[in-house]
Order: sequence, then structure tokens, then C-alpha cells
Amino acid sequence: MNTLEEEKFSEKRFWQKLKKYAKDIGCKVICKALILFYTLEKPDLPAWVRTTIYGALIYFIVPMDAISDFIPAVGYSDDLGVLAYAISIALKYITPVEKEKARAKAKELLGCDCPDSTENGKALESSDIE
Repeated sequence: MNTLEEEKFSEKRFWQKLKKYAKDIGCKVICKALILFYTLEKPDLPAWVRTTIYGALIYFIVPMDAISDFIPAVGYSDDLGVLAYAISIALKYITPVEKEKARAKAKELLGCDCPDSTENGKALESSDIE
């Protein structure tokens, strides 16, 4: 049975946003979104963690949120916070496999390397905000 979040989430819209706005979004935000996206592939992920991740990714996809994504320099700062929070919730379920998939895709999309923002239980550091 799908949750409401699963029904609202669109994988197609997720990939469209990443590809179209990758340079505007920046590596740190994209890496967090990708880590969460790849964590969703785990069949044994608890429903409450899955729901949190879907909620964060839906927030990321929608351009009109607390701080509009169209505002230069700050438009994705709220998305970064929401994604970082979801990572802190899902941290126990994020493995090197999801991190490596995110790194490879970020390199393909932007030519950048993902900082390991899930290391030592830290989901967000002040240096993560661009």
C-alpha cells in the first residue's frame, strides 16, 4: 500500500529538476537529495523513515516553498535544511552504497564530488550552506 507521500512523489519530476537546475541547486543540496533518493530503494526501510524521505523530496521538487527556489543564492537554503533533517532521521539506514551512488550521479550531473555530510552522525554542518 502506498502512502500519501509516495503517491505525491514523482520520480520523473525529481530527475527533471535535478537535470534542469543542477548548476543552480549546487552540489551539496543535490548530494543530499540523491542520498535520500537512493535510500528509498531499500525494501526493508521502515515506513516512518520512508515517509520522512518522501516528504523531504516532495519539498525539494516543489519550487514554491518557504523560500522560493527562484531566488538567487538563497532559494535552495530551505531545501538544504529539510533534506539535512531527513538525512538525520534516516542516518541509521544510509550505507556507503547509497553514498557512492549519490557521488557517481552528482559527478555525472555536475562534475562535483559529494561531501560526506552523513559522517559521524552529522547531517548538516555550517560549511554545508553555500
